[in-house]
Amino acid sequence: MHEITVFVSQAEFAALEDGVFEVEDPTRWNLFEDFEAKGYRVQGIFETENEAELAWAELAAIAGVTGEPTLRQVQDSDWKDSYKEHFKPWSIGPLHWVPVWLKGEYALPAGHEAVWLDPGMAFGTGNHGSTRLCVERLIEARERCGADRIGRMKVVDAGCGSGILAISAKRLGFGEVTGFDNDPDAVRIAVENAELNETPELPFAVADLQSGFRAQPYDVVLANILAVVLIEHCAAIAPVVGEGGTLILSGILTQEAELVKAAFAPLRDWKDIQIHALGEWSSVTLLA
Repeated sequence: MHEITVFVSQAEFAALEDGVFEVEDPTRWNLFEDFEAKGYRVQGIFETENEAELAWAELAAIAGVTGEPTLRQVQDSDWKDSYKEHFKPWSIGPLHWVPVWLKGEYALPAGHEAVWLDPGMAFGTGNHGSTRLCVERLIEARERCGADRIGRMKVVDAGCGSGILAISAKRLGFGEVTGFDNDPDAVRIAVENAELNETPELPFAVADLQSGFRAQPYDVVLANILAVVLIEHCAAIAPVVGEGGTLILSGILTQEAELVKAAFAPLRDWKDIQIHALGEWSSVTLLA
């Protein structure tokens, strides 16, 4: 087995998050944001050195990034253990993200829920600034609506990727949760991750931002997508939020947050618009 590691910039990391689903086998790759080291890296495991180099060339070309890869030969047990070094449990409020190898031994506090992560399924750790921001806002939406309403609320994860936000919403108790992505490989992986988390009833569909909002209006709309895409499709996204609902936009570099806010603000008579930052990432939350 050969492990390839490439350190990338924040902007390259954002591009790779989308690009990884376009390669032949996205489950070979994992992307890590290291909050302590304040760095980003992409890591893959392949049978041969040549396969690793060709795979990186494919991914780098799709995402439009450059980087000098580091290659090393590892034993099968070594690379599995190397994943375990990077995948540690973490939590926000009542929701915990836990590596699947800890299932059965991880102690959840009473009333809390777990999302199980498998690094062999292109799921990532969930421990990414834009994901954290989305989940924090999702928990706030849950608290605003109250326990008596949450089971009747409709949530959609637009551009769902590997499905982590939709699965998190289901774990938090939201009633009707759906997700869609324009990449069939991403949707396939989201379905596999839903099965891993024993939420196979979660419907994931192949669709884009013009065709994916099939059950509008929604109580909560999640769109963890690049700022340029959010701005381009703002007129299609804003109307699908029901009155009293919440639109959570993320995947936004902090310096782009005001641009996203400016694109969405005139489209409706929003009750409130909030910008939250976590390091280099930001979210924009609009209350209908």
